[in-house]
Amino acid sequence: MRGPGLAPFRRSLRLMPVPTPATLLHIAERRHWEAARDAGVPYTMSTLGRTLEEEGFVHCSSDMTQVEGVLGRYYAGVPRSDLILLVIDVSRLDAPVRHEPAGDAIFPHVYGPIPLSSVIEVRALPGNM
Repeated sequence: MRGPGLAPFRRSLRLMPVPTPATLLHIAERRHWEAARDAGVPYTMSTLGRTLEEEGFVHCSSDMTQVEGVLGRYYAGVPRSDLILLVIDVSRLDAPVRHEPAGDAIFPHVYGPIPLSSVIEVRALPGNM
């Protein structure tokens, strides 16, 4: 017998207001971040190998638990030395942040480029310290 599965859960997640934390975390390929920083232009990579233009938003995480899950799921084959973690001050973003379901969790998505001035810290990733 088949039940409704996760559909009602996902629908309820979509309707729940989620407070935006003061900072967001974004896993970045070092070369893309350094290219934007060195050129003095906003950062426009969404996720591994995909741009903001292709994806429609920049994938972010709310906390390190989400970061570690994303690393394991999507970045397993990427050397940690090629990746960094951007800490983004939400108050410095020009674009809206929406919290949307992805899998069984809610993730923050930034619907526009990340201004360089909003990146308040660049960290090494777990396993690359």
